[in-house]
Amino acid sequence: MHLAIMVTNTDKSSFAAQHPLDAEKFTRLVHLARPDWQATAFQIHEGQFPTDLDAFDGVLITGSPASTRSELPWIAPLLELIQQIETAQLPLFGACFGHQAIALALGGSVGKNPNGWVHGLIPNQMRARPTWTQPLPADFKLYGSHSECVTQLPAQARESATSTGLNAGFFIGNHIWTSQHHPEMSPDFIAALTQEMRDDLAPEHYAQAQNSLSQPADQAAFAESLARFFEQAQ
Repeated sequence: MHLAIMVTNTDKSSFAAQHPLDAEKFTRLVHLARPDWQATAFQIHEGQFPTDLDAFDGVLITGSPASTRSELPWIAPLLELIQQIETAQLPLFGACFGHQAIALALGGSVGKNPNGWVHGLIPNQMRARPTWTQPLPADFKLYGSHSECVTQLPAQARESATSTGLNAGFFIGNHIWTSQHHPEMSPDFIAALTQEMRDDLAPEHYAQAQNSLSQPADQAAFAESLARFFEQAQ
């Protein structure tokens, strides 16, 4: 398969430059389960959009420190593109910012997370279970880092996961799936990011994040589920 990775990460800091960028992270995630698949990245945050969606078997939208509710010039065109992808029923997966953008584009809403920053290894509870999620346990863990969340699902969406009582993922039919968290992050990256964000996190959130990193994420199981999602949607 050939997937389009829509990169929305606006981080140009020296920290970001020292680590694999999102296109590489998501390609690695896909290759954990399907090493022969191809991926082409588009720097959406720089106005680089795909001109021919028919060239791809599916689309992934990455995370970003930007807010979906901001008025950055590339966000409105992205929301319009998501609507086009939905109309075409091209398989679409979104993580964190991507999850929120899909919800917003299709009639849902996004707001501040009432718990403040969520960071570290985050427990998720499976709710409705689409067929492609069979590799995931009912309670699974993914790395996360966000301060906003989906506050209302699109009308046609079904909740696939929750975390701390809030939505952590949804699906629409067999062609859209999302996660509020970051299945692409590695243990080394989240550990470095936690140190980088120490001053941004409340002391209790920092301590909780540090403690959570002693356990592994369910990355391999999520990667297999993601591959099955794209396969079953063809």
